[in-house]
Amino acid sequence: MPSKKTAPRAKITRLRAQTKAIHVVNAVLMALFGLSLGGLTVASALPQKRKLAEKQAELERVLEQERQVIAAKEDVQAGCDAISEDPEYLEIHAVDRLNVHRPGTTIFRMEREN
Repeated sequence: MPSKKTAPRAKITRLRAQTKAIHVVNAVLMALFGLSLGGLTVASALPQKRKLAEKQAELERVLEQERQVIAAKEDVQAGCDAISEDPEYLEIHAVDRLNVHRPGTTIFRMEREN
């Protein structure tokens, strides 16, 4: 039967120390790799986030313009409806803009000074 050679204790201790050192170096390298990968991910997301913020601001401006146009359209539509359906409104505008009035009525005008 072949005899087993036992390694001296110092050699085993040295191998354990080397293994432990290799594990520590590997852990540090993996941590650095993870941090650099995370940093790259965040760095690549920043320009997209800035673009998104710009697009959202532009959308808000466009929506505000749309609300203003819709409000102006509704005002014009209400005026058109009032002219076609309300004789009193039509009379007020005729007196104001065309200087037309019924006989026997007194019109008072106040002019603004610039």
